[in-house]
Amino acid sequence: MSEDAPVNTGAVDWPDQDSAFFAVRRMQTKLHRWAGEELSRRFGDLYNLVYDPAFLVHAWERVASNVGARTPGVDKATVAWIETRVGVDVFLGHVRDSLKSGEFQPVEVRRVMIPKASGKLRKLGIPTVADRVVQTSLKLVLEPIFEADFLPCSYGFRPNRRTHDAIAEIHHLASEPTNYRWVLEADIAACFDEIGHTPLLDRLRRRIKDKRVCALVKAFLKSGVMTTAGDREETITGTPQGGPLSPLLANIALSALDEHFHRQWQQEMGTKSQRAKRVRKGLGNWRLIRFADDFVVMVFGERHHAEALREEVATVLVTLGLRLSPEKTRVVHIDEGFDFLGMTIRRMRKRGTQKYY
Repeated sequence: MSEDAPVNTGAVDWPDQDSAFFAVRRMQTKLHRWAGEELSRRFGDLYNLVYDPAFLVHAWERVASNVGARTPGVDKATVAWIETRVGVDVFLGHVRDSLKSGEFQPVEVRRVMIPKASGKLRKLGIPTVADRVVQTSLKLVLEPIFEADFLPCSYGFRPNRRTHDAIAEIHHLASEPTNYRWVLEADIAACFDEIGHTPLLDRLRRRIKDKRVCALVKAFLKSGVMTTAGDREETITGTPQGGPLSPLLANIALSALDEHFHRQWQQEMGTKSQRAKRVRKGLGNWRLIRFADDFVVMVFGERHHAEALREEVATVLVTLGLRLSPEKTRVVHIDEGFDFLGMTIRRMRKRGTQKYY
């Protein structure tokens, strides 16, 4: 069988959870390996994986075990209702048949408002259980491919990466002997609501040539929102928070920022001698650390070097339909401290010594 040949999806028996898990992992390992071996490869014949029984069973297991399993979408169906009134096999059979025939169409997400730590409200869009299962299956197919491209500076919503890894990297950069002590603390205004669909889909198509997969992603982006007042709103931009696929799509879009700073680092700051030469010329050096739509740029140099990066970041974001929040984006010294991922990060002097921690 060629590497791009479709996986056999003729099975009518649904695999058990363990068998599904291992089948999905084997396929994901292959996809990741193929993507890593050939960075210019564009993948076709992926759509059949989205409705493959193993992928759907594993997707169901993830959705059913999620804390939001009891939360219904616009159709008011919950995981428990499907289990008791419909039957999981029957439900997955309907999902699979509609995907296979091309008749599957996502419906509007149900908007809910949840309080943020700041006291403001965050908009979430809750898809139906069927849409959550399909989004999760799509994510299972797409994630291993894009993980081969994502850069180490990105920490949010990625396998085997967590908040503390990003914090540890900031600590490393701010400490001796690295001394990246000026920080551009950036905030993207309404990132998940304003990501441009066209640049996002363009970046998706750099790796995915299967038109049915791209059309399915686009259908989720365009599915609309049912407001708390019961009105339907078009989704011209954005990928609503609350769906399983949204964090991956945000990372695909925002990897443009990672790539910009990575290219710059490789070309101008990648070696110790390059960095030293820039310092002699009065230039700064910097590194990006991003967790989904939250990010900081750590700078070795002076305050004005960090300030100059504000416009550079804004220029990259505008190509994605995004903008910095002027009131929440600022330059601070590590000794002043800043808040990132729910933590306050500040360099402290160890009492009675000249050492910092």
